[in-house]
Amino acid sequence: MSDTAESSYRAAGNGRRLRTFRPSSLGPNAALLGLPTLLARARHLARNDPWMVSALNKSVSNGIATGIQAKPIWGTKEHKKKLTKLWERWGKYADADGVLGWGGLQALAWREWKEAGEVFARIRYRRPEDGLPVPLQVQLIESEQCPQYYNGVASNGNVIRQGIEVDSIGRRVAYWMYREHPGDMQLTVSGNELVRVPAEQVLHLYRPNRAGAMRGVPSSAPALLRMFNLDRLDDAVLERQALANLFAGFITTDANADGEDGDAVGDLITGEDADGTAIGGLEPGTMQELPPGRKITFAEPPSAGSDYAEFLRGHLLAICASQDVPYEVLTGDLRNVSDRALRLILNEFRRVIEQDQWLFMIPMFCQRVRDAFIDQAVLSGLLKVPRYAALRDDVTETLWVPEGWPWSHPVQDVTSELKAVRAGFKSRSKVVLSAGEDPEQVDAEQAQDNARADAAGLRYDSDPRRTNASGARQDDEPGALGANNDERNDDDE
Repeated sequence: MSDTAESSYRAAGNGRRLRTFRPSSLGPNAALLGLPTLLARARHLARNDPWMVSALNKSVSNGIATGIQAKPIWGTKEHKKKLTKLWERWGKYADADGVLGWGGLQALAWREWKEAGEVFARIRYRRPEDGLPVPLQVQLIESEQCPQYYNGVASNGNVIRQGIEVDSIGRRVAYWMYREHPGDMQLTVSGNELVRVPAEQVLHLYRPNRAGAMRGVPSSAPALLRMFNLDRLDDAVLERQALANLFAGFITTDANADGEDGDAVGDLITGEDADGTAIGGLEPGTMQELPPGRKITFAEPPSAGSDYAEFLRGHLLAICASQDVPYEVLTGDLRNVSDRALRLILNEFRRVIEQDQWLFMIPMFCQRVRDAFIDQAVLSGLLKVPRYAALRDDVTETLWVPEGWPWSHPVQDVTSELKAVRAGFKSRSKVVLSAGEDPEQVDAEQAQDNARADAAGLRYDSDPRRTNASGARQDDEPGALGANNDERNDDDE
């Protein structure tokens, strides 16, 4: 069997070179037995390692920025307007802890997810008398509060794996959580009590790294050991350089005729150390003549080495790879990077961010909060939706608009978007959405601007009704705009 395996895949052999390569074949959940230790180390580096802090900050600022906007799709114009206003008003009170708004909750959830590999959120239903725009809030819960080591069989016969209770067909029905974070000082007697929370009240944001994985793993896991050792090494090099800056000199003297050591040069003596030995000092511009038999030797501590910068860069590249953050974005080091190469780097980085947004953050966190929000708004009578139970999927359908990416080259980027729209390759709405804006709102604002300009008798070269693409004036007579289309196309070319 071994010979057959080795003949098909050399990596499956057991020869001399692979004799010590004996990985385990643990399943997706059994492989997480060391997760508590892994998580503790990831959080330690997230507090103390500057590169880890920078990677998390860059991930949050690009993945969430100021927040992913929600735009309703279903319903009349009046319904959409009412829902949007209610959502914006509720966003100020979304946090159950009373600290953040809806945008801040998204940013914190993303950061927790990237730092710990997962984050939980609980939908907290409130009473009407609590005075909230919609009686609902969201409570973020750290990974440690749902113990990964809690396994067994519940009293109802369901299986509990890694703190998650599943029924006979594998559906999540509940989460077992401590009342308070186990790593904090307990404020109540029952703080370390495990409580069963129904799954419909819990959001679990994580990225499964294997099929069937029930818990998330910190994204820094592959680089944790490297980051820890690199931090120690960098600290040692820093200390060595600090010592190298201590420009120390030593005066040596020959023995005198009596066999005793000579005294230090009197003019150089600046003081004495603890045991009374004379200490000599030098000042800028000193030209000191030493008596015969005396000489000064200066210390020569080792330097960091000419290859240290490249050595550090190589390890930072590995850290960046584990965090899905480009080296140039993490460090700000753009040496020897052309504009074209930088665009390719940013495009790849943004592709990863968009994948995290649309495959995980939006469906697993944002949309589920939105569903619960609309449910509560309808049940509270704040929104009137006949046959809501039958239409729920349609009513809760939402257009999510992440904040747009800034232009790398404004002139070229805008020109390419303009040509794509005019050629029919892309719609205006798509361009506006990619910038993180609402097309309907942009149209409304343009109509208001045009109406205000017309009322004031103003003519701007940015008004396509009055000027062509080159800013030349268009005639106002009917049909004149069409007559100038050829000229406008020529100007564009």
